[in-house]
Amino acid sequence: MTLAAAGARGLAQAPAQVSPDPTPRDWSGQAPVRYPDPDIIALDTRFRRYIIGNTTIRRHHTGTLWAEGPAWNGVGRYLVWSDIPNNVQLRWIEDDGHVSVMRNPSGNSNGNTFDFQGRQLSGEHGGRRVVRYEPNGTVTVIAERFNGKRLNSPNDVVVHPDGGIWFTDPTYGINGNYEGFKADSELPVAAYRVDPKTSQIEKVADGFGGPNGLCFSPDYKLLYVADTGAPREIRVFEVDGTSLRNGKTFAKLDIPGTGAPAAADGIRCDTDGNIWAGARPGVQIIAPTGERIGMIRLPENCANVCFGGTKRNRLFMTASQSLYSVYVNVSGAHIT
Repeated sequence: MTLAAAGARGLAQAPAQVSPDPTPRDWSGQAPVRYPDPDIIALDTRFRRYIIGNTTIRRHHTGTLWAEGPAWNGVGRYLVWSDIPNNVQLRWIEDDGHVSVMRNPSGNSNGNTFDFQGRQLSGEHGGRRVVRYEPNGTVTVIAERFNGKRLNSPNDVVVHPDGGIWFTDPTYGINGNYEGFKADSELPVAAYRVDPKTSQIEKVADGFGGPNGLCFSPDYKLLYVADTGAPREIRVFEVDGTSLRNGKTFAKLDIPGTGAPAAADGIRCDTDGNIWAGARPGVQIIAPTGERIGMIRLPENCANVCFGGTKRNRLFMTASQSLYSVYVNVSGAHIT
């Protein structure tokens, strides 16, 4: 039996009492962590297959105020993410681990993604809009108003193979002057789709407390939306062409070991249909059937995640002041 297999086998047995607190460690990397990583925890034996026993969680950068919106660029082999209060986008380059400011100012950007043409899309709190950065450096406004009224503060963005751009629009960026500019809401919070041919914006779902992260299932037949407002749940919808139907509760999370409620923030789907959610005490993993099967404990609140790396089997986690990653035994379902 290989070390990786042995580690995964041991981790697959969920402990009787799970603590939400991460194991104290030297995050500088100077003090090695013994395999398997004690903060990658199986809460269900189904999570065993996704654990690599001879890898550890790594911290790549620290110093942000509120890290959000990780997105992987496969051509450039870099990760871009947002520091919303500092109004910048940062870039981590895989070749040498170098971190630099990629865009300043960034419109207090939150969520980022790349479309099927490799162009970056960002939801701006400060600009209250969704934008696309073109190859020549110009900025195209994708969405800014609906029915003549300003959007609140677009949060997370995903793309569909048909070219449609889907995004959530809570009020977090206009609630104060920290992550944007304090302003009155002109529209109820909702989720939208932008048509690639007509550029028309359509409301696809409402009734949220605070629509946040969203992602498609591997076959694009389902759309998951995390609600960080009441009632703090992940909802799932059937995708019917350019609209949604049959919305229902997919999962409600708590903090393992405490029972205290935990809200999923940014979410991503893997190729097996599992949902990986930024949620205290770090990342929580939910099976396609809605049961939580695993967690990754971090020393900071995790806002968002994405899959990246050459094989798309590296989970990047933007957590408060820092950027982390860990290799997992599954790949991300989509381009970012």
